Amino acid sequence: MALGQGCRSMSDTSASRAAGDIAPHPDQLTYPSLSYEPPAPEEYRVELDSGPVAYIVPDRELPLVDIAILIRAGDYLEPAGKESVAGLTGFLMARGGTDAESAEDLEERLAFLAAQLGSGIGGTQGSVSLNLLSKDLDEGLRILRDVLTTPRFQEDRFTLRKQQIFQNLQQRNDDSRNIESRERGFLAQGESFWANRQVTQSSLDSVTLDDVRAFHKKWIHPANFIVAASGDFDRQAMIDKLKALFANWPYQGETSPAIPGDIQFAKPGVYIVNKDVNQGRVSMLLPGIERGNPDQFAISVMNDILGGGGFTSRIMNRVRSDEGLAYSAGSSFPAGVYFPSTFTAGFQSKSRTVAYAASIVLEEIQRIRTQPVSAEDLATTKTSFIETFPRRFSTKTQIAGTFASDEFTGRYAEDPDYWKTYRDKIREVTVEEVQRVAANYLDTDQLVILVVGQKDEILKGHPDHDVQLPSLTSGSVVDVPLRDPLTMEPMAGTAASQ
Repeated sequence: MALGQGCRSMSDTSASRAAGDIAPHPDQLTYPSLSYEPPAPEEYRVELDSGPVAYIVPDRELPLVDIAILIRAGDYLEPAGKESVAGLTGFLMARGGTDAESAEDLEERLAFLAAQLGSGIGGTQGSVSLNLLSKDLDEGLRILRDVLTTPRFQEDRFTLRKQQIFQNLQQRNDDSRNIESRERGFLAQGESFWANRQVTQSSLDSVTLDDVRAFHKKWIHPANFIVAASGDFDRQAMIDKLKALFANWPYQGETSPAIPGDIQFAKPGVYIVNKDVNQGRVSMLLPGIERGNPDQFAISVMNDILGGGGFTSRIMNRVRSDEGLAYSAGSSFPAGVYFPSTFTAGFQSKSRTVAYAASIVLEEIQRIRTQPVSAEDLATTKTSFIETFPRRFSTKTQIAGTFASDEFTGRYAEDPDYWKTYRDKIREVTVEEVQRVAANYLDTDQLVILVVGQKDEILKGHPDHDVQLPSLTSGSVVDVPLRDPLTMEPMAGTAASQ
C-alpha cells in the first residue's frame, strides 16, 4: 500500500509540474523559432546545349516524373484579326494527335501508360506538361518530342474546339462575373491594350489550320523554352535525355519579342454596367506597380492588413463581419511582371447597399493612409508571411516550377537571391513604411469604381445610410453598355439613362 501511495505521489508531482508548464490561454503559447532555408536555384539550374535552361530536381519518393516546358508564346503574339489562334494552337498540341499517331491513338496510349499530357497557351505564356511513371520515361519523352515538333492538329479536333469556343462566346454575358472581369481589364489597361483584344465570331472564323500550323512553327521551339523536371530519375541521366529531346530541331523559329506594356489607366469615376442581377459586383481600382519596385514588400504587408489577409483584414471585418453587407470582401495589390498591376478592392452586395459598402472600403483605404497601423496588426501580418514561406517549396515539383517560372519571367536574372532575402525584407517593414506606401500608392483621387448590376437601384442608395455612389470618386458616372457577345461591340439600348 505504501508503495502504491508513493507511486501516486510521484505521479501527482509530475502532473503538477506538467500542468505548470501549460500556458493559461492559447494566446500565450510560445514556439521555437522556425529554422528554414529555401533551396538555392543554382543547385538545380542547367543550361542545356540544345537551347533551353532547365531546373532539374530529383525526387525518389515516388516512381513518378513531372516535366513542364514553359513557352515564350501568348496572346500578345496573335496577328490582328486572328484572336484565338494562340489558344487553339496551345490546346490542340496535346489533343490533336501527332504525325506518328492520331489523336485517338495518342489518347489511348497515354491512358495505357496512366500518363497525363497537357498543353495550352494564354496571355503571356504557353506550356506543355507530362506526368508519368518513371519506368515509362523514354516513351513519354518520345511522345513529348512528337507533340512539340510534329503536332497533327487533327481537323476534326480543330473544328470541335472552334465550336466549343463559339459556344463560350455566346454565353459571355450570362454571368456578371465575366462582364466585371472583362470591363475591369478595359479600365485598368485601356481598350487598345493587347490583353484586351477579345476573341470575336469574326476572328474565330478567320483562323484556319494553316494559321495554327504557322503560329506553331514560328514560336514553338527550344529558344523559347524553359524546363522544369522533377521526380524519380538520376540527375545526369535526365540532363542527357533533355539534351536529346531538344537536339536537331526540325525547323527554325523566331525568338519571342518583349511583351508590350503600354497600358492606359481609366479616368476617375463610377462606371456602371446595367445588368438585371440580384447583387451588384463591385471593383474599386487604383493604378499599381511593377515587380522590382523597391516598395513592393511594404505594399504587400500593407495590403494584407487592409484587405488581402482574409478574416484578419480590415475590409473583410468591416464589410462582412461588422455590417453583414457581403459574403466576401477584400483587396489585392500584386506587382505586375511585364507591366504595372492594379490595386483592386472588391465585393458583392445587394443593390441598395452597394454605395454604403463601397464607402466603408474607401474609409478603410483612407484610414490606412492617414493613421499608423498597430504594432499587433503589423506583427500578425509579418508572421503570416514568414511562417507560411516554406510552403512555396514543400514538394520537389514546386521547387522546379518556382525556379523555372523565375527564369521565364526574368526574376532570376534580376534578383537571383530573391527567395533567400524574402523573409528579411518582410521583417524590415515598419509601421511607418506601411503608412508611407499606403499614402503614396492608394491615391483615392484616381479611384475608379466599376459596378455591374441594377443601375437605378444601386444609385438610389440605402435609406438608412446617406451615401451616394457618385460622391465616392472625383469623376462622374459613366454608363458602360453591354457588349455584343459575338462582336464585342457596344449594344444599343443596354445602358440605363442617367
